[in-house]
Amino acid sequence: MATNILMPALSPTMTEGTLARWLKKEGEAVKAGDVIAEIETDKATMEVEAVDEGVLGKILVADGTAGVKVNEPIAVLVEPGEAVPAAAAPAAPPAAPAPAAPAPAAAAPAPAAAPPAPAAAKSGNGHAPGDERIFASPLARRMAQQAGIALTGLKGSGPNGRIVKADVEAVLSGARPAAAPAAAAPAPAPAAKPAPAPAPMAPITAPHRLVPNSSMRKVIARRLTEAKQTIPHFYVSMDIELDALLKLRAELNAKSPKDGPSAYKLSVNDFIIKAAALTLRRIPTVNSSFTEDNVILYDDVDISVAVSIPDGLITPIVRKADQKGLAAISNEMKDLATRAREGKLKLEEFQGGGFSISNMGMYGVTDFAAVINPPQSAILAVAAGQQRPVVKNGALAVATVMTCTLSVDHRVVDGALGAEWLAAFKTIVEDPLSLML
Repeated sequence: MATNILMPALSPTMTEGTLARWLKKEGEAVKAGDVIAEIETDKATMEVEAVDEGVLGKILVADGTAGVKVNEPIAVLVEPGEAVPAAAAPAAPPAAPAPAAPAPAAAAPAPAAAPPAPAAAKSGNGHAPGDERIFASPLARRMAQQAGIALTGLKGSGPNGRIVKADVEAVLSGARPAAAPAAAAPAPAPAAKPAPAPAPMAPITAPHRLVPNSSMRKVIARRLTEAKQTIPHFYVSMDIELDALLKLRAELNAKSPKDGPSAYKLSVNDFIIKAAALTLRRIPTVNSSFTEDNVILYDDVDISVAVSIPDGLITPIVRKADQKGLAAISNEMKDLATRAREGKLKLEEFQGGGFSISNMGMYGVTDFAAVINPPQSAILAVAAGQQRPVVKNGALAVATVMTCTLSVDHRVVDGALGAEWLAAFKTIVEDPLSLML
């Protein structure tokens, strides 16, 4: 019996995705568990496994198709020897007529609403209809709107009398008496205030090319914008000495077996993950999330670690990091990072987490602040370790120092608590033997 293969929901926030490519061809046998396609979601490019066995009778959505809605048929699975039903071909288009259904409903009131709509659209400047014959560049309009200058009566020096940036600047500097006509005709201004249209971006005249935003890039843009707009960020920075940690790291790596399952190669980031986990266990209020009614305090210490991938950023999670040894954290993190770059992480491996770490030390970055990853309340930005002059026992010395900045959600973590957490983290890192306990 023929069955439709539907676009799966591969993350809680996914409503649509891009069918990156098919890994099975029409007419090819499929077994349960076979990877049949790659889907680009709002989080990553992930593999889709077949849940039934049969033959891939017909592909309804081609490689590279974007905006495929969740639960929309993408292919038809048939039994061996079974013909593909004739109705299978149009299975994918149902989503296309869907937008057409509201169109007639919206078109019904259009006759009444139609007259004012074209005027506003034709003007394109947010001014009253009487201003439609004002010719001005988008930048000039935006500058005039921000400065409260009416463009009515202002003579433009651009081609065909077009008002340009220099004309508005001349009014602002008092070099041109255009402010008087503007003041003499204040009536249009109130009409512009109820619904000022955003000024269009100035045309790009330099050579360039357009790269379409992927689903992941769109989600990153939306989530980070929401984070900065809705979360009151507070930042605490501290310099931390690394020499003792680097010495212990070298000693432990020297003791690692050459190969085999017990082999390891510790990185500084592995120590950072472990130290952050222990600090969260000591100061658990930072391992939290804010809601309107409650502060959620997490029982487990799950650390999200930012990993750069070709199309953006993903944060695989080291679960219960406070309970794991350095070698276990190191090997787990290497596996997670490798599969993250290959798009092979499972949903539970990058969804969740109570605290994030972003390490840019490998790029030589000396100092930066990271954006909080909602709904978490904190993220630690780790910069490069560098040799710097320090004062020890009243004398000048040289030490390897890194700057760490903790970004916190001020609704949950007050400044003093953020400083307390970072001070405790510094103590652990500068006494790395405590990581072995």
